[in-house]
Amino acid sequence: MVRTDRSRKKAKRLPANAPDTLRHKVYRTIEAGHIFNWRVLVFETLLISLILANVLAVMLDSVKELNARYFLVFYWFETISVLIFAGEYAVRLWVAIEDPRYGISGPFWGRVRYAVTPVMIVDFLSFAPSIAGIFIPSALDLRILRLFRLLRLMKIARYSPALSTLIEVIKAERRALLGTLLLIVCIMVISAYTMYVVEGPIQPDKFGSLPTALYWAVTTLTTTGYGDITPVTMIGKMVAGVTMMFGLALFALPVGIVATNFVTEIHRRDFVVTWSMISHLPLFEGFSAAAVSDVMNVLRSRMVREDAQLTIAGMEGTEMFFIISGTAKAEYGRGTIPLGPGDFFGETAVLSNTPYDCTVIARSTMRLLTLSGTDFNQLTRKHTKLKRRFEAVIAQRGRKLEARARRQAEGRSPAEAEIEMPDLALEAPADLD
Repeated sequence: MVRTDRSRKKAKRLPANAPDTLRHKVYRTIEAGHIFNWRVLVFETLLISLILANVLAVMLDSVKELNARYFLVFYWFETISVLIFAGEYAVRLWVAIEDPRYGISGPFWGRVRYAVTPVMIVDFLSFAPSIAGIFIPSALDLRILRLFRLLRLMKIARYSPALSTLIEVIKAERRALLGTLLLIVCIMVISAYTMYVVEGPIQPDKFGSLPTALYWAVTTLTTTGYGDITPVTMIGKMVAGVTMMFGLALFALPVGIVATNFVTEIHRRDFVVTWSMISHLPLFEGFSAAAVSDVMNVLRSRMVREDAQLTIAGMEGTEMFFIISGTAKAEYGRGTIPLGPGDFFGETAVLSNTPYDCTVIARSTMRLLTLSGTDFNQLTRKHTKLKRRFEAVIAQRGRKLEARARRQAEGRSPAEAEIEMPDLALEAPADLD
């Protein structure tokens, strides 16, 4: 009886996070991940346009003639922008617990964890200093406020996969980059001290102290060479030459580390769809080479992060997914199905042109192939037996879900009743031309 009461209490809590709540709908729009529809497109387009317009306004506002003529325009545009960015920040905090990574910590601490993430800190700094300037006009200089307003440009990183990838590469290679930085600092200090000893007695106004010598070392190592401080002795010129050579070599190290790993990460994310990759998927076993080629031409590759929502029950079904690597779970009303490499989902929606019948959440970083509903319909018209296989798979999946529901009714735990589906596609008709 105790277990029954607890299960009922948990069941009562579920509707708060159910997919049809307003909070979940807003989450699907502003934190959509890879899910793409017209609402996401409109929201991101408007927000990016506002960010770019703010950067342009900051630049134009710095022109005295324009500032004097259009002061009220700039003022009201800034005020409205601050209100929009503040509202966006508040809404993101509100929907943050819909993300399983933060929702597991509870409503309060989940939002706190999300608020201290780098992207949310940038979002906060994009409007908070402007609000402080409104209430305490003398607290911040106008030029400092412009600097914080320019931080709004960094908000675009949220919508740019390339910038996000670059940040991830820097985080992954932080130890190597820190090592090269320490090496550069060591060479800089040694070069500065050497010039302080060699040139200091001859040019005390330029190399008479370590700080001025350090300034020379920085400009020389970076091969900038302003020419305002130069050695005059033969030994000093030799030290300068060696310092320049070290500068060329040392600054190439971090650039090479970041560039190499950035390209590798881009290639890993946008992996190429190959013939062997398609032919080894269980669903397409038995296809002829021509049929596999047709499928390969319409599939698109995609990388998704852990805990990303791939489909949401009730959402318009526009594409189906094939798992190349990683794991996920499909949550149906009658039970949960674990998914792994070789599995697929979303076929019911594209086959019958209906909304998705399950919510699929990534359990790890995943490589996926996607097939749009339009391309699927063209394939089934050209390869008629493909539709038969999908229909057979859907029927078998329904029977397995019914079997799981019966096992749960018999009192088994969710872990014991969880369905494994390694051979669903193999059991379907395979005589495809």
